[in-house]
Amino acid sequence: MEEYSITDLQRLFQTGKLTSEGLVTQYIERIEEIDKKGPAVNAILELNPDALSIAKQLDEERQNGKIRGPFHGIPVILKDNIDTGDQMMTTAGSLALFNHCASKDAFIVGNLRKAGAVILGKANLSEWANFRSTHSSSGWSSRGGQTKNPYVLDRSPCGSSAGSAVAVATNMCTVAIGTETNGSIICPAHINSIVGLKPSIGLLSRSGIIPIAHSQDTAGPMGRSVEDVAILLGALVGQNPLDPADPSTLEPKNEYLTDYTKHLKIDALEGKRIGVARNLFEIHHKAAPFMESMIKKMEHLGAIMVDPADIEFPKEVEEAEFLVLLYEFKADLNRYLAWIPRSIPIHSLSELIAYNSTHKAKVMPYFNQEILKMANEKDTLDAEEYQTALRKCKEIAQDHGIDATLVIHDLDAIVAPTGSPAWPIDHINGDHHTGSSTSPAAIAGYPSITIPMGYVFDLPVGISFIGKKFTEGKLLGLAYALEQATKVRKPPRFLPTVAK
Repeated sequence: MEEYSITDLQRLFQTGKLTSEGLVTQYIERIEEIDKKGPAVNAILELNPDALSIAKQLDEERQNGKIRGPFHGIPVILKDNIDTGDQMMTTAGSLALFNHCASKDAFIVGNLRKAGAVILGKANLSEWANFRSTHSSSGWSSRGGQTKNPYVLDRSPCGSSAGSAVAVATNMCTVAIGTETNGSIICPAHINSIVGLKPSIGLLSRSGIIPIAHSQDTAGPMGRSVEDVAILLGALVGQNPLDPADPSTLEPKNEYLTDYTKHLKIDALEGKRIGVARNLFEIHHKAAPFMESMIKKMEHLGAIMVDPADIEFPKEVEEAEFLVLLYEFKADLNRYLAWIPRSIPIHSLSELIAYNSTHKAKVMPYFNQEILKMANEKDTLDAEEYQTALRKCKEIAQDHGIDATLVIHDLDAIVAPTGSPAWPIDHINGDHHTGSSTSPAAIAGYPSITIPMGYVFDLPVGISFIGKKFTEGKLLGLAYALEQATKVRKPPRFLPTVAK
């Protein structure tokens, strides 16, 4: 299959050369070939048994002159921590929740269905969104096993939205949904040479998504192009984005859009002041030349590059962030688990820990659950330790971090290399990447977007744009202008190991 964009597919739909049902059939066949046979990248956990019938219904609507919008008939893969009120399970990759079928759609899934999406299946992920062990392997779950990087198969796909990113990179779907607490959309997107957007906290509802921490969690779009990500973001926001079940969506915003493509202009960088966060460059020495090339390209496109424009980000904030995540994970996960059907044996974090211990051979063959245990020992969200850590996180990441950098240098956005090239998959020692630039935006709850910028020994690396809260449209425009001027992305070749 060719790497069709959403716009390409809609054109084929309109001319009658393709139907949604036919497209879904092709994707199912490709998933069987690429994901399970061929290189077996192991990105998809489960296909939606209703996908073909949904696609057929949407084709009939089109034939009758009803087109819901630019996402009508488009298949999408969801990360397996997002509820769907259908026959598919929602397990966060854990055998502890096997056979858990949600009673209703997550709020954003409802928006996707209203926009005409075909929910194609669920993607593998780092179990519990990579919040189980300090020695975990990104893209591994007890339900699904290890997802592989399609560029170099013995390298990490990064996590936790590993399966979503790999499915998009290998053209097993047009677009996918990931979730992020810190890096879980941006890292797998950059390591799999696709585009990933982490929205501002509050732009998208989190209700119906298995949580880590409400102060940082968000779902977000992943695609092979900025345009596809912009179209998908509009579908996720939906006509009525306010969800009383998630109070963060009720916060006043600059704009709510169902069409972010209006920001996609090839001259979007012209006259914009872009800060270069040099203090986030110490990620990998071979990624640095690509970053310098991108800076020159942005200057050529008319951007005013403010270099350096560092984001103040002391190491102490990482300790505070981890404390916040531990407290919120216990509170938020207990709230989610309390509502799942009684037929599932897990209804609290304590019961999850006990289940994992009892089924250690299957659930914990490589790494343990020390993070789950640390979270379970924490007090309620009224604890002074938690409140102090939360204040510190927001003051450092927002007031003294991104906000200060944007104001002091009068910037439209900040750029930095997204992260290191992919590291070897290591189930014994766990992940060992050399760093990333995801933390400031993640802890602040601000938007960031990564696009491909090059390849280090066939391993993708990306560049990130970071902005103030609710400036997704502006960031999409800046990223689009650079993407169109460089067109770096190339499809994966499924190499067995790094070429010498």
